[in-house]
Formats: sequence, structure tokens, C-alpha cells
Amino acid sequence: MTAAAPGGLPAGREPAPPQRGRRPFFREKVVPVSGERVHRVSHAVEVEAPAGVVYGLIADAVQWPLYFPANVHVERLDYDGVRERLRMWVVADGQVKSWTSSRVQDPARRTVTYQQEQLMEPAASMGGTWTVTELGPRRCRLAIDHAFSAVDDRPEHLAWLEQATRANARADLHRLQDLARRFTHLEELVLSFEETLRVKGPAELVYSFLYEAADWSVQVPHITRVDLDETQAGIQKITMGVRGQDGSEQEVTSVRVCFPHAGRIVFKEPDPQGPLAAHCGEWLVNPDESGVTVVARHHVVLCQDTLERAPLGAGGPSGLSRARRQVRARLSRDSRTVMELAREHAETAVRHLTTPR
Repeated sequence: MTAAAPGGLPAGREPAPPQRGRRPFFREKVVPVSGERVHRVSHAVEVEAPAGVVYGLIADAVQWPLYFPANVHVERLDYDGVRERLRMWVVADGQVKSWTSSRVQDPARRTVTYQQEQLMEPAASMGGTWTVTELGPRRCRLAIDHAFSAVDDRPEHLAWLEQATRANARADLHRLQDLARRFTHLEELVLSFEETLRVKGPAELVYSFLYEAADWSVQVPHITRVDLDETQAGIQKITMGVRGQDGSEQEVTSVRVCFPHAGRIVFKEPDPQGPLAAHCGEWLVNPDESGVTVVARHHVVLCQDTLERAPLGAGGPSGLSRARRQVRARLSRDSRTVMELAREHAETAVRHLTTPR
């Protein structure tokens, strides 16, 4: 399975027909092998970027949550420069699925081959290959080939796997196509930063405040409502009403993967709004002998199309710099508010426990 990234067409939407005399910007080939246990699906797209740039985006799977909206979190378990093992959390057909994959990178051939080890249900096997083919100095072809089988070869499982695989693959290619064509100024669109805060209280109380986001509507001033679904243990789907400084409210949806024993909560906005093309990050609670350090970490890709549609004078290099400052200021402010309330929650509990009766 794959995931998705900033820009491009939404999954499942057909691209517009090519104009006469122009090469189609998206070409898809779907080849299900009926009557056999292993089913194969292939997709390809032409990208207006050097082959090496595109291959670099495919090879760096740890960054996929920033590039692909469907990818929530990727952890690299092992890597020797060629072979790697990854644990992945991906939204597939509205469900958060997790699996472990082994991958082999071949920079010379510009291929990355993967095979799922701990499988995503209901797959009995899942593997495939990314291939980048150079078509010119600043143009290449990106293809993804999948091969999968379903548990007991049941038709409903095969149908679900084919639907999820095709939707995510098409979204991946469209998003990579859009991201890679901006390669000359991609660094300007990417923003990473963090906020830290010291707490003189137990890590467990700090973590519980961050984990129990369902209560934030009565605890955090800029959160007006919260709808939290945790049907999968440790996997939270959250929809919040967030009030801005100007009094306006927007709906923010996020997916969170919680690691209580590590004091860590990673999050991803599958469909960010405004100037954000992608937004992911994590909360970290790091205890030591004198207290706790709380970290809010953010990774953002700015949406260039949104900036270009901004009012006259808001776009261009100065507009991009302004957008970077505004996005960082807003996310830092909101994160710090939550961290300060978590500190108050933990330190107040300690004072109550230690106050003589």
C-alpha cells in the first residue's frame, strides 16, 4: 500500500482529458489478474521534474506523512543504506491500517521494491515496486506496481484491497507530481519547528492531558468543540472546532497515533485548510530526574496555489515569507496554550498531594 501528498487531484477523480497535440499529464494502466490468487494493479504518471528528485521523494519514506495525506506516521526500524524495515500507519478507505514493510532501494535503477511483513488486514500478501524512468533532464515517468492477495481469496476482501490500493496509488502519484514540479523552491515551502516547555510534575499527568483531547473543549480556550473516535485502541480520529484570534472558527480534523509507554503522540491533518498543503507532527513527554520536558513538533508544507490566489501583494517571495511567519506563529501559539494547560494540570495535582492537611 501507498499513501498520498500535497496538491493534485483528489483520490478517485478522473483527470481532465488531454488537449489535442499535448502529451497526457496522467496515464493509468490497471491490470487485475482475475482467476489467480495474486492480483496486480499498475499506475503511472509523467512528472515535470528530474528523475533524481522524484526518486529522492520515494526513497525517503520517513517523510511520507509530510508528502502524502493518507500516510499518518512512518517509523524506520532498520536501515543499512539499501535495505530497510518500516512500520507504517496509513488511512485506507477511511480506516487507519498499520503494517511492517521491508524495502530495497536501488538508486542506480531508481527503483524501490517493498513487501509487507506484518500484513494489513485483510491482505494475505502485499508487495510492489516504485520505478522512476528518466524522460529528459527535467521530466520523468513515475510508476507504482502492486501485487496482492486476500485472506481465503474472498471476493469482498479482494474488492476492498483493490479499491483501497487504486485510490491511494492514484492519489500518491498525483500528489507527488504536484510536489516534485516545485522542486526548485520546495525548501521554501517546507517548514519545521518545535516548542518546548518544562514541567515540575509527573509525566503521566502531562501525557494524560494531551491524550484526553475529548476534554479540550472545556479546558482549552480556542477549542470550541471536540468529536473524538477511538474505536481502535491508541488510534484517535478527532474533529475540533478551532477559534482564531479574529473570532472566526474552522473545523480541523486530525488522526493521532498514541504511544503511552514512550510518552509520544503523533498526529496528522489529512485535509489541512488555508495556506497548509500538509501538516503533521508530534507531542513528546520526556521525563528526567528534575521534571518533564514537553515538546510540540510541527512539520508543514505550504500550499503554493493558495498563496498565488491570495490578494495582490500577498503572493510572491514576500508573501511566502509572510505565510511562513503567520503559520508558525499560529501553530506555536496554539501548541503553547495546550502545553501550559498540561503543565498547570500536572503541577496543580502535585501541589494538592503535597500540601499538609
